Amino acid sequence: MKPKDVLELAKTHDVKFIDVKFIDLPGQWQHTTLPGYRLDEALFEDGIAFDGSSIRGWQPINASDMVMIPDASTAKIDPFYEHKTLSLVASVYDPITKQPYSRDPRHISKKAEAYLVQTGIADTSFMGPEAEFFLFDDVRFDQSKPNEGYYFLDSKEGAWNSGKNEGPNLGYKTRYKEGYFPTPPTDTLADIRQEMMLMLQATGIVVEVGHHEVATGGQCEIGFKFDRMLPCADNLMWFKYVVKNIARKFGKAATFMPKPLFGDNGSGMHVHQSLWKDGKPLFGGDGYAGLSQMALWYIGGIIKHAGTLAAFTNPTTNSYRRLVPGFEAPVNLAYSSRNRSASVRIPITGPSPKTRRIEVRFPDPSSNPYLAFSAMMMAGLDGIQNKIDPGDPLDKDIYALSPEELKSVPQMPGSLEEALNNLERDHEFLLRGDVFTKDAIEEWLDFKRTKELNPIRMRPTPHEFYLYFDT
Repeated sequence: MKPKDVLELAKTHDVKFIDVKFIDLPGQWQHTTLPGYRLDEALFEDGIAFDGSSIRGWQPINASDMVMIPDASTAKIDPFYEHKTLSLVASVYDPITKQPYSRDPRHISKKAEAYLVQTGIADTSFMGPEAEFFLFDDVRFDQSKPNEGYYFLDSKEGAWNSGKNEGPNLGYKTRYKEGYFPTPPTDTLADIRQEMMLMLQATGIVVEVGHHEVATGGQCEIGFKFDRMLPCADNLMWFKYVVKNIARKFGKAATFMPKPLFGDNGSGMHVHQSLWKDGKPLFGGDGYAGLSQMALWYIGGIIKHAGTLAAFTNPTTNSYRRLVPGFEAPVNLAYSSRNRSASVRIPITGPSPKTRRIEVRFPDPSSNPYLAFSAMMMAGLDGIQNKIDPGDPLDKDIYALSPEELKSVPQMPGSLEEALNNLERDHEFLLRGDVFTKDAIEEWLDFKRTKELNPIRMRPTPHEFYLYFDT
């Protein structure tokens, strides 16, 4: 879609407002709204000025002026406003030089796609994320005082409510770790998911499947079709936006927090990946599980740099409540066909090389997709460029391996601090093609350490009182 096409779309739908969205460094959409008469072709050249010092991880107050310039190809009718509203996703620029902003995650993704072409290895990186989420009926948390802090989550289908007097309680609660694929009435969320799926399709996202997930407490997954890396990241942001707003319409709260519940499965975001060139797939071949040598080297790069990738693919302190050794999270860095206990899986897809891909299983949906997708592709390209051997596949159940057998299997970092330290040491592969700049990486490290790690370090948790109050 070109700017003139957007103007025609707005005219066809009698649009009253223009909503322009952009993404901040941690991965949240921000937006501003314009009256419809301001939509013209100049908007796609001049953009809209805003205060960059008020956006997390961006400009200091003495250099705060920034410009967001909408991307015409992202135009959609936003379904959540009372008045007809056209939505546009923007990238961010310096208002004086008109150069793209180095800390704009969407711009990093654009540079990653350009670098891929520049290498000559491929011209297209396809990504297919599977972002899981929870739907809660009541959410309360606070840490406003030095002597008080708590969280409380509730779900009508939660196993912990089996004995609750709900006036009446009709049973059919989801048992812990048994939420995968039950039918209604145990699955109470089918209508909500269908509403989400219909709304996603109305925004142009191709939905493939929707179902309840393993955990109790309303864990769900809706899968949508893979796409080129940049539009896929745009689609994932739309996906989160639709899921959260439909949940609210039904009186529920959706969260993509990786591990909100103790004692049950967390939410991951498995990411399917493949490279293509001149319309032809590059990951199909006669190697292990039908992979090409290029695909195996790509896996080698993912495994080698996984500790660094975690800073972007698992970017919250809560991410590491999910990535705990000894449970069902993909903490062990190995690859395998079909085996879901491996951190890199090769799905069974049939004989066509067009469907051959790898599935990276350690990311979670708290990640900023533009940064996570770009970083994974850059690691995979490093594997190809340096012919990094991923080692032998591990087709055993990794969770059943003895401690002696596990010694040779590397693991994901155990904390956000460890992941950030890895990024600080190992980021040269991200700087190639100016995809990630030193400025962006340094700001990411500083933001995560000062705004997330340190505040968490300073606050006691409820379980610490259980363990230590009588010390």
